[in-house]
Amino acid sequence: MNDERDISGRGPARAAPRDSLFLLTTLSTPDGVQLGKARVRNLSSTGLMADCERAVPASIQIICELRGVGQVTGTVAWSREEKIGIAFDEPIDPQLARKPVGTGAQKMPDYLRVPQHGAPRR
Repeated sequence: MNDERDISGRGPARAAPRDSLFLLTTLSTPDGVQLGKARVRNLSSTGLMADCERAVPASIQIICELRGVGQVTGTVAWSREEKIGIAFDEPIDPQLARKPVGTGAQKMPDYLRVPQHGAPRR
């Protein structure tokens, strides 16, 4: 396969493998200016790509809240209309964003369970 693709329209080269997902986050600047919500489309240990409610300029410092990870700081590496790429200041574990939300102590209600073959019905 020919790996000589035109990547001039993309942002800086990505060093870490990306994981596609659909995650909602909020964006703000370090001084507290709210930049709106964004849908994270892919996430790696070093950055993310997201669709934003409105255009966000490139090169600004940004803070986003990622479920399972917490507050993450970075710089908007590229911006095209309402899409942005963020390069994180410090690497994260992107798998934390995929972990189920909850305490683990919650149990599925009986009425939602599918009976197992051979299991007694209640």
